[in-house]
Amino acid sequence: MDTAVFLVGVENLPNIVRELAENGKDASTPVALVRWGTRTEQETLVGTLGDIVEKVKTAGFKAPAVTIVGEVVNLREKLRWFDNRPLFGKKVLVTRSRDQASELSELLRQYGAEPIEFPVIKISPPASFEELDAALGRIEEYDWLLFTSANGVRSVIDRLRELGRDVRWLKGPKVGAIGPKTAEAIQSLGMRVDFVPGEFVAEAVVREFPDDPRGKHILIPRAKEAREVIPERLRELGAQVEVVTSYVTGSDTSDLSDMSDRIQSGEIDIITFASSSTVRMFAERIPSVPEGVTIACIGPITAQTAEELGLKVDLVAKEYTIEGLVKALVRPE
Repeated sequence: MDTAVFLVGVENLPNIVRELAENGKDASTPVALVRWGTRTEQETLVGTLGDIVEKVKTAGFKAPAVTIVGEVVNLREKLRWFDNRPLFGKKVLVTRSRDQASELSELLRQYGAEPIEFPVIKISPPASFEELDAALGRIEEYDWLLFTSANGVRSVIDRLRELGRDVRWLKGPKVGAIGPKTAEAIQSLGMRVDFVPGEFVAEAVVREFPDDPRGKHILIPRAKEAREVIPERLRELGAQVEVVTSYVTGSDTSDLSDMSDRIQSGEIDIITFASSSTVRMFAERIPSVPEGVTIACIGPITAQTAEELGLKVDLVAKEYTIEGLVKALVRPE
């Protein structure tokens, strides 16, 4: 017998060990118990037939678990593929909206973490589309159409569809995007992106703007609650900037009332914030975060908001994207 696997056997382990020994298995035969295999709670206990029973008692190892007996156990360091991932066992809170959480959650799973989605914000249509419709109606008057988020792109396209139009209606102005994800959302529509700043923050948009802003007519469809840095500074440089509300970022009122208790009890290892709005909405619902919980932010503006609201920021992504946020968690500096 080279390898034996017992699917239910933690409580019966002393009998299994005795039977194997009585039937010729050496006390030095390797044994491994695996509890909750391929889950973030996975636990593995390795020993031999001679000491595994005592090790189980000492460790307080509980069912359910699979018991593997045989030399294959010695290959664990070569074959292990799950519990050696860099974020293995970490429970990570994802605070993005429901329709955006999956991207971050999937990346976290790839690195062994268990994402726990706690959507504190939701994206909704504005109370009125009057100003957006008016701006879209005279789109050819603008020199630039500047998007500051992928949500802004989606909201404009959704509104065009409601009006019986499509992306072809946006002919005329050059198109700018504040970051790569926004640019990807634009390009997925078959549109060319004329400008993406090297740093994905509002200040860089103004600093790196490719045209002389003086006299330029710029349309910015965005969230009602967005920062005023881009329009204000472009106006200071002589641009005519029109900001229209294309969507609203509000609080997600789903019943997740137990999350505060879960955070306070130490169940959550890491809390991620992908925007200032997620920080603000989180702070409204969760009064405090205990020491030992890592707080990771997508960029310096989000981190600044967190610190202003009394949160201690541990990690700030150098690349202000979801991928950059995960990289910061995997390789903190």
